[in-house]
Amino acid sequence: MERTLTVADVQAFGQKLIGNLEKVIVGKRQVLEHTIIGLLCQGHMLIEDVPGVGKTMLARALAKSLGCSFNRIQFTPDMLPSDVTGVSIFNQMTRDFEYRPGPINAQVILADEINRATPKTQSALLEAMEEHQVTVDGVTHPLLRPFMVMATQNPIEYEGTFPLPEAQLDRFLLRIRLGYPSADDEMKIMEEQQFEHPINAIQPVVSVDELTQMQEAVKQVFVSPAVKRYIVDLTRATRDNQDVYLGASPRGSLGLFRAGQVRAALDGRDYVLPDDIKALSEFVLAHRIVINPAARLKNLTAAQIVKEIVQNLPVPGGLLSKV
Repeated sequence: MERTLTVADVQAFGQKLIGNLEKVIVGKRQVLEHTIIGLLCQGHMLIEDVPGVGKTMLARALAKSLGCSFNRIQFTPDMLPSDVTGVSIFNQMTRDFEYRPGPINAQVILADEINRATPKTQSALLEAMEEHQVTVDGVTHPLLRPFMVMATQNPIEYEGTFPLPEAQLDRFLLRIRLGYPSADDEMKIMEEQQFEHPINAIQPVVSVDELTQMQEAVKQVFVSPAVKRYIVDLTRATRDNQDVYLGASPRGSLGLFRAGQVRAALDGRDYVLPDDIKALSEFVLAHRIVINPAARLKNLTAAQIVKEIVQNLPVPGGLLSKV
């Protein structure tokens, strides 16, 4: 008889994985925690930052820590959807079409500089990210499990890029930024990479089966009706805000719900607090909203709007909050 997993098991799993990732990604504990949250929620990550801060290394280190298959897709303006999903080729021996899988057929996908691809190619990811399958020439092919897309984009360089459509952004559970390291961390990075990059020595510390069990275990974390209402009120507030043209979708509410469960489990709790929702709201909701032109003229950002909503929205009665 199999032992029922507890939040202590999830917490130990997270600490083991984060400890392994910290051998490669120095001084970014919160970023690594958010990555584990995305992984255990079976969600996808959008990493938006300048070049050279470790976006690619984070994806590679995660795949190696899990012992998962990994593919890197370098998006360019001339890419076609078939370059992502794969193609059907006619086999003269069998007189039939055979499916040749594309690079999307792996467990961890690094979609590098995703905003350099045309909207037609970007749309090839929509079905894969939401339904974990691709359809080529009318035939549907399931993808490997677990399946996670970690996409990167450079927020500074706009020439030759195509902004991600709302439907694409909405499929990312979290948007994160690594940021520059501190002076001490940058010194440590130089010392650790003097002879060899740490990514070459990193080894798997958890199995795919263990990951799958943890993904199911976090779903048991209790979310009270009051916290569920708080999540819905937060999401609805983005739709009613005067500076917002398009608010967060119900997928945003569900994303906050799932991410809150994982954050609580990683903290060793079997229940979600409003603090969990507050801490994650910017990373889950900001990329899902479209601000109106007047707000842009005031230099308002989506993240600032979400922060203001969190500050002004009262916490449900009877629930304590540290924030």
